[in-house]
Amino acid sequence: MSFAESLRREARSAPESGIVAVVNHARGREGLIPLWVGEGDRPTPAFIHEEATAGLAGGETFYTWQRGTPDLRAALARYHQRHFGQGFAPEEFIVTGGGMQSIQLAIDAVAGAGDEIIYLSPAWPNFPAAFGIAGGTPVPVQLDFSENGWSLDPGRLEAAITPRTRAIFLNSPSNPTGWTADRETLKAVLDLARRRGLWIVADEIYALFHYAGGRAPSFMDVMEADDRIIFVNSFSKNWAMTGWRIGWLRTDPSLQQVFENLIQYSTSGVAQFMQRGAVAALDHGDGFVTGQVERARKGRDIVSSILSQTGRVRFARPAGAFYLFFAIDGVKDTAQAAIEIVDETGVGLAPGSAFGPGGEGFFRLCFNRRLDQLEEAASRLAGWIAARQS
Repeated sequence: MSFAESLRREARSAPESGIVAVVNHARGREGLIPLWVGEGDRPTPAFIHEEATAGLAGGETFYTWQRGTPDLRAALARYHQRHFGQGFAPEEFIVTGGGMQSIQLAIDAVAGAGDEIIYLSPAWPNFPAAFGIAGGTPVPVQLDFSENGWSLDPGRLEAAITPRTRAIFLNSPSNPTGWTADRETLKAVLDLARRRGLWIVADEIYALFHYAGGRAPSFMDVMEADDRIIFVNSFSKNWAMTGWRIGWLRTDPSLQQVFENLIQYSTSGVAQFMQRGAVAALDHGDGFVTGQVERARKGRDIVSSILSQTGRVRFARPAGAFYLFFAIDGVKDTAQAAIEIVDETGVGLAPGSAFGPGGEGFFRLCFNRRLDQLEEAASRLAGWIAARQS
C-alpha cells in the first residue's frame, strides 16, 4: 500500500484547483498579465500596514483573544452599522484566519459526514471541495445563463433538498459570475430555509463591489433575529489584504462559545498585530474601498467593450464582484484553452470548468487591476479570438 492509499479517501479525493493549474503553468513569465486569481494588483495601503507594524514593534506577538480582540470586534460592529443601517453588537462577530476558515468553521458547525449542503453553481471551487473533504456531499444547483444574464430558479433550489440537506450556501455577489441576488430572491431563499428547517451560510464578501449604486442586497436586509444564518466574510477583497489571511463570521451571540471552541482546535486565533491593522481597515478604509470599486467599474467597462466588439464573446454584464465570466464561440475545453491563451498572449485566465456545473465553456477574468493593463489584456485576447476565426 502506498503512502497515499493509506490516507482518508476524502483527503485523497481533494481536487486539484483548475485555477492553480494554469497559474503554476505560467507563473512568473515575462510580460504576463495575471487575471486568473481573485485579487487586485494594489498592495495593502499604508494606513493599514503601518498600524500592524506598530503593533508588531510594540510586542503584540503573544496569544490573544481567540474570538478576536475586543477592539476589532467593536470595529466590525461599527462597520456593519455604517453599511447595513442597523445596530450590531461586538458579540455577534468572530475573527477568523481568512474567509476560507470562516467557510470551514460554518461548515463544521452546521453539517458533517453524510450530510448535504446545497450551493449555487458555477461557484468558487473551494466551498464544495472543503465540504467534500469534511465527508459531506455538496449539491450544486445550476444558475441559468441567457442573454438577460444569470438567474436562479427557486423551484430548482427547493427540488434539490433531501432529508440529508442541512444548509444552503449562497454567495452573492457571485464569484465567478457576478450574479447578484435582489431582495426578492433573498426573501424567497430565506422563506425556503425557514419552511424546510435549513441553515443558510451567506457569503457576502463582495457586498461593497456592487455597480448599481451602494452595497448589494443582503440577508441582513430581510432576516429576523431568530433566522438561522451564518455570515462569512474576509478582509481580502475590500482592503487589498489577500495575503493577510484574516476574516470574520457574524453569528447569533449565543454561538460565540461554539465558534471559539472550533477556532481553538484549528488555528487558535489570529495574530494580535494583524488584528490591529484590520481595525484601521474598518475604521479608516471606506474611501479606499470606494476607490477600489470605482476602478473596478471602469475595468469592467473596458474589458466588456473590447471583447464584445469581437462579436464572438458571450457574457452577462456583472452586477457585482470583480470578474467577467465569458464564453468564446467555438471554445469548449476552457482548461486547455486557458493554457493556450497564456502561452500565446501572456494573459492569465481561470478556466470556467474549474467552477463546476454551468461553468464549462466559460473563462473568468479579474478586472480589479490597472486600467492600462486591462486594456492591453483585452486587446490581446481580442487578437487571439480573431486569429482563431481566420
